[in-house]
Amino acid sequence: MDNQNYTTSIISVNYNQAEMTVCFLHSLKKYASHDNLEVIVVDNGSKCDECLKFAEAYPGLIYIRSDENLGFAGGNNLGISRASGKYLLLLNNDTEITEGFVKSMCKEMEKCPEIGLLSPLILYFDQKQTIQYAGYTAMNYFTGRNKGIAFRESDLGQFNNTTYEVGFCHGAAMMCRRSDLERVGVMDERYFLYYEELDWCERFRRAGKKIVFTGKAKIYHKESMSVGKESPLKSYFMTRNRWLYIRRNSSLLSRLMFSLYYLCLVFPIMQFNYARRKRYDLSLAAWKGIYWNLLHKSNSKDLG
Repeated sequence: MDNQNYTTSIISVNYNQAEMTVCFLHSLKKYASHDNLEVIVVDNGSKCDECLKFAEAYPGLIYIRSDENLGFAGGNNLGISRASGKYLLLLNNDTEITEGFVKSMCKEMEKCPEIGLLSPLILYFDQKQTIQYAGYTAMNYFTGRNKGIAFRESDLGQFNNTTYEVGFCHGAAMMCRRSDLERVGVMDERYFLYYEELDWCERFRRAGKKIVFTGKAKIYHKESMSVGKESPLKSYFMTRNRWLYIRRNSSLLSRLMFSLYYLCLVFPIMQFNYARRKRYDLSLAAWKGIYWNLLHKSNSKDLG
């Protein structure tokens, strides 16, 4: 490992999206090249090894290639294992940063040692004045639902000077301290895709740390480019992991209430909508997600 003491390690995972990752790296080079920064790209089982292309886009890049797709959690965890920065900043490869972004994130972490995970204001890349994330509310564990704060509202600068505690961070951009991971641990790879960041937030909270949003830093997000707006993969893991998250993070009463609500109301409506649209592939994938929870313990490492 490099002996230089980096302030921030940026970790991003690539899966068959070389051109998008290059755009991401160009934004880092443009807006953060003078920061005390190390950049780590994890190639997560992609068909082609694009090491040279990434190194050209960001000289000094640390490139890690995995022969298999480890999922969102596993890919980021592999990058975390190589990171040497005081702060670790997990960024999706379908994001692009803005001027002063990294410094603003670090400044908020320095000001408040109680912060465990920090996410910035996230705007849609194709609609740069539209808010995707300004925080999430707390989870209702009976229904497994929460809300996005200011979701799809216009960005009029209302969050520019705000920092506040929220229910959850956003997986597209999260910063933590490397020292906190000694207590909290890395993301749970049982989730593979979706809900792993919510579970991580719960673990930070149980360790006495705060989950925080700041509008003093912002990024642009090319939403739903990795998996697609609808796919059997997304249907399976969203169904499987929503229930798994509740099973792992709520009381017995909440688990029972959620199970009744989900199986008797939410899931039948989901299946009706799939059938109406003749998306039987999504229907089957969702059924598989239900069966997984019925047949496996919550600590199972079988991804299904």
